[in-house]
Amino acid sequence: MGMIMGPEEQPPPGGGGWYARMSLRRRLALLTAVAVSLAVLLCATASWFFARDQMMSQVNQTLKQSVGPISDDTMRHLAALCTDATPYDTGLAVPTVVFANGRACPPDDRRAVLVTPADVRIAASRTAGPGAQSGFRAGRTKGGTPVEVYVVSVPVPLGHGAELPMALLVSQPFDPVQDALDRLALLLAGLSVLVIAGSTAGAFWVAHGALRPVARLTEAVEEIARTQKPGTTVAVVGTDAIARLGRSFNAMSTALASSRERQSQLIADAGHELRTPLTALRTNVDLLVRSEESGRPLPEQTRSKLLRTLKAQMAELSTLIGDLLELSRPARAEGAGAPQVTALHDIVSRALDRARLRGPGLDFTVELSPWYARVDVHAMERAVINLLDNAVKFSPPGGAVEVRLRAGTLTVRDHGPGIPAEDLPHVFERFWRSPAARQLPGSGLGLAIVAQTVHDAGGRVSLAAAEPGPGSTAVLSLPGGPTSVLQGQQQPGAGG
Repeated sequence: MGMIMGPEEQPPPGGGGWYARMSLRRRLALLTAVAVSLAVLLCATASWFFARDQMMSQVNQTLKQSVGPISDDTMRHLAALCTDATPYDTGLAVPTVVFANGRACPPDDRRAVLVTPADVRIAASRTAGPGAQSGFRAGRTKGGTPVEVYVVSVPVPLGHGAELPMALLVSQPFDPVQDALDRLALLLAGLSVLVIAGSTAGAFWVAHGALRPVARLTEAVEEIARTQKPGTTVAVVGTDAIARLGRSFNAMSTALASSRERQSQLIADAGHELRTPLTALRTNVDLLVRSEESGRPLPEQTRSKLLRTLKAQMAELSTLIGDLLELSRPARAEGAGAPQVTALHDIVSRALDRARLRGPGLDFTVELSPWYARVDVHAMERAVINLLDNAVKFSPPGGAVEVRLRAGTLTVRDHGPGIPAEDLPHVFERFWRSPAARQLPGSGLGLAIVAQTVHDAGGRVSLAAAEPGPGSTAVLSLPGGPTSVLQGQQQPGAGG
């Protein structure tokens, strides 16, 4: 896939600073390049200081080794030679002698080191041997050359316990060390520039590769926004955060597409189902209106029958609209809390009272054990009524309906004609009615409402042929417990 300029690439419209106007890819590349550049610069700087310390340590060690050990005769000879007019060369590394009174020699040699008060204090310390005072410092010769200086106290014995306090200063030019450090700095700077340039290019390459899944996701979102058709998915590889985002987007897009498809199907089915009762209702109303307008009233018996038909059609239409509203409602109203713990056995008992009124000649065998569940009371009572109405509708006159609630599993068994095996997969579909039931009253939505309500409550529902037949058995299972204090979500039908 080529480079895609999606929302993660486009700068935000309007205000914001230069950073806010940058694309996500450029921001990621910039931050990566800055982080690598800082790390390279820190490493180069630390390397330069480490090299400088090592070089200076080596210079200091060389200066220290050049001074000692020196014999007393050599030091006496050196002190004797230290006159205002005597140039000398003892083989030491450009030696300079300083006495406790501050006099230094040789005075006219441009190689001699300029003496400081600290050097005079070391000369006056009269310390010798391993405990002699000494020190390193940066200085200059009388000729102006920068040097590294080592000064050490070396009192000269004069005999009879007397000694001449003085210090010896040796130096080494700093220019070779500085030249080496300058060359190292140039080398490190060049390497740093190359590494920073390479890291910047690599940062843009890595950002492009890392954000490629985001670009694909952006393209999919833009496609949905442009076509208003959810269902577009993206290829997902790996288990990182972007992969999880892609999977979540695919699940959301698929769910939206499925929801829109179900919505479209519901609207189409509702339009089809509403057309028949509305047509019949309009025909009957037109007949009544024409009879009044023409001045030829209908016979009283015909008119009464027509009004009863209108009333039945209105009731059928109201039932159908109510069922459609029930199916279209969300599982839980926005902002509503979790359903309260409700006695399922009480819901079944109330539904049985209504079922007995609708099937006065039927024999109901009831066995209800306490069971509590978190459900929407109104919706669940409607679902149970629908199950019982289905059993009443298909039961023969004087037949029996068996209702049992045990361990969260509600079983409703009728002794009617049963449901053919080929029709069982369709019983919970919206507006589906078996060929044998198409002449019976109903909208074909009752069992669909049952399935949706039970699913929203976290339960299961099924319909199967009764064993032994004839008849059918509906089984509804809900998680919950035998007491109103629910410690956890028990598996539906556990123990039943």
